[in-house]
Amino acid sequence: MDTSNDAELYAAWVGLLDWMRQYADGHDVAFVKEADFPDFIYRMERAYQLPTTMMTASLSDIRGEPFLIANVSSRHLEHKHISLKVPGAHLHWTAKYVSGKGLLLDGKVLLSKERLAQLASRAQIISAA
Repeated sequence: MDTSNDAELYAAWVGLLDWMRQYADGHDVAFVKEADFPDFIYRMERAYQLPTTMMTASLSDIRGEPFLIANVSSRHLEHKHISLKVPGAHLHWTAKYVSGKGLLLDGKVLLSKERLAQLASRAQIISAA
């Protein structure tokens, strides 16, 4: 199993969560923690090695309906990635960490704070329709 980019992927995940929080603060939407990593939940009092326990988060509208859901792969998976989904719209993007480049959406486009804001704004419009 190739784990060479695992630390970078999970660090990028923490950055993405921060971008989602910032987007929520600036756009009158809610950042919601949807789920923790299952292996964290069952660890009891033992230390946890990842930089966050959060595995799934969303941006939700004023009704509490998520319009963009993000999650990251569990540690036990061989091919790890971050997924972004627009519920009910069949829109889905996959971001993988590439050394020297960062998170690439569908292997092509850099996932930056600005790109995430564009995707979130688009998802909010689609979900409201």
